Amino acid sequence: MKRALSLTLAALIWAGSALAQDDLLNDLKSEDAAKVKENIAAATFKSTRIINMHSVEMTGKGNLQFMIIHHFGPLWEDTKVAGGDLGHNLGRFFGMNGNLANIYMAFDYAPARWLNLGMAFAGQGNLEGTAKFKLLRQQTGQRNIPVSVAFLSVANFNTSKNVESPNGLYWNRFSYMQQLLVARKFSENFSVQLNGAMIHRNIIAYGFENQHNTWSAGVGLRYKLTAKRALSFEFNRQLNMYANVVDKGGNIVNYGPNLFSFGYDWDTGGHIFQFFVTNSGYASNLAQLSQNPVKDGFGQWCLGFNLNRSYTIKHTVKMNK
Repeated sequence: MKRALSLTLAALIWAGSALAQDDLLNDLKSEDAAKVKENIAAATFKSTRIINMHSVEMTGKGNLQFMIIHHFGPLWEDTKVAGGDLGHNLGRFFGMNGNLANIYMAFDYAPARWLNLGMAFAGQGNLEGTAKFKLLRQQTGQRNIPVSVAFLSVANFNTSKNVESPNGLYWNRFSYMQQLLVARKFSENFSVQLNGAMIHRNIIAYGFENQHNTWSAGVGLRYKLTAKRALSFEFNRQLNMYANVVDKGGNIVNYGPNLFSFGYDWDTGGHIFQFFVTNSGYASNLAQLSQNPVKDGFGQWCLGFNLNRSYTIKHTVKMNK
């Protein structure tokens, strides 16, 4: 009899414990369900560039990205040559077979999720170092942040012999760009970015309207057509020092304050390929936003393409014995 009572009590205790555990698990599940999930906007833009301009996107942590940006020559040259302009321009094949091209080759590494460091051959003997910082990520849930924000800093060194360096100081060959990027992904297909930039040149041609600092503002758009293809657009406006600038020779120089670019993006799976048309043949943002020549017509625009590829750099983790 005693044994039967003991077994009954043990069964009741076990059942109560099981019910208590079930209640605890249900409570934990309810608490997890009640928690607001962190929903971070992904792929606001497909690449670290919209077209010419940097985007708020970052190379993944531990990844090395290699990028080539190629600008061909003008679409149509208004030059009198033997056989006429038509034959000359057909032979140049819309600038792709001409002798005017600028190439930007960059390597970017991400030591942290919020930091990209890069170096680049920026065309026409220019070398560049870049640092991009991710300040905010668009998200909902635990925190509601309506936009993504990044800050870009660029140092440019001109190695050309044509650049004057008073007193032989190579420091005068340096120029810098500081740029703030603010973007929002409005839907799965549509994203917008605003950017403002300040370019500082250590040395300038002294004269009327010349300044060390050049300011610009712009907007970039991306509309996704399919999972692999998208259309992109950029507009940037130089805000000062583009009209009646006098160089050291006393010549008046006018720049085109408006930078337009139209692109078609294609994600091949291993590469991000982008074909574009733009009204600047320069490879570097510093030249595009501060000394873009005046364009008299669409024939002075140029074709180009961007191509990038990321590589994961694996680190060996040693276990302590």
